Amino acid sequence: MAGLLGRPAALVAAAVITVSLGIALTSPTAHGAARLAVRLAAAAKSLPRRAPIAPPLRADGRVFNGTPAVGALFPMHAGRLGSHTCTASVVASPAGDLVITAAHCVSGANRYAFAPAYHNGWAPYGIWTVTKVFVDQPWAASANPDDDVAFLVVKQGGNGRRIEDLTGAERLGTGWRPVQAVQVIGYPEGKEWPITCQATTRAFGRDQMEFDCGGYTDGTSGGPFLAQVSPVTGLGTVIGVIGGYEQGGDTPSVSYSPRLGRAVAALYQVAVARS
Repeated sequence: MAGLLGRPAALVAAAVITVSLGIALTSPTAHGAARLAVRLAAAAKSLPRRAPIAPPLRADGRVFNGTPAVGALFPMHAGRLGSHTCTASVVASPAGDLVITAAHCVSGANRYAFAPAYHNGWAPYGIWTVTKVFVDQPWAASANPDDDVAFLVVKQGGNGRRIEDLTGAERLGTGWRPVQAVQVIGYPEGKEWPITCQATTRAFGRDQMEFDCGGYTDGTSGGPFLAQVSPVTGLGTVIGVIGGYEQGGDTPSVSYSPRLGRAVAALYQVAVARS
C-alpha cells in the first residue's frame, strides 16, 4: 500500500474498497474493512476544502513615455510618414548613425524614417531618414528567420548632426547565452505610446530566444532585447530584436528573437564600413 500514501482520504477509501472486494470470498475481515472505508469517506467530506491554486499570471507590457535610443519606424509614401509599423533602436558605431531592427521590417520597397523616443504624436529628437539598409545574405536569399536582423543608416536634413549624440546608443552584444534578464521595448501598431516589460529569456531551438510578456502585438517587431540596462541612462546592451520565428511571434504574449552571433557581428562591421 505504499503507493497510496499521500493520496486524499477519499481516494484512499476508494482504493481500500476495491482491494477488499477483491478478497471478500476468502477473508472474514472484509466487512470490517468496508466499514472502515465508509468512516474514512465520511471524515473526508467533513474536512475543509482547499481552494484550487490559480496558475501564475503572465505579465503585460507597461505603457511609458519611451527612452531616447529606442523609437518607432515609419514607412514613407511620397515623402510623407505613414503609420508606424515597427520598432528600432540606436546602436553605438564610429559614425554615430546606426540603428538596429528586424530585417522583415524593411523588406518592402518603401523608404523608411525613424523617430527615437516617439510618443503621443511627438518626436522629441526629430525624424531621421533611413538612407541605407543592411541585411545578411541568408535573409536576402530566403528570409531565413535566424537572420532576421537589419542595420539602418539614418540621416537628418543635411544639418550634420549624429543621432547618437542626441539619444545615446545601446551597445551591440553578440554571442550571449540564451537565458538572460532583459527589458524589451516595442511600439504596438496603432498605438501612440511604447510599452516595456522585464522578464528572463529562454532558448528557443538552437539559434533563437523566447520572451514571454503580454501586449507585444504587430508593430513591436524590431524592438530590442536589452540586457544590463543602466538605471541612470536607460541604455543597455542589445542582445536580440523581436523577429525570427513567425516574424517575432504569432501571439502578443510570446515574442522571439534570433540570437545575435557571428553573422550579426560581421553584418555590423559591413554597415560600419559603408555608413
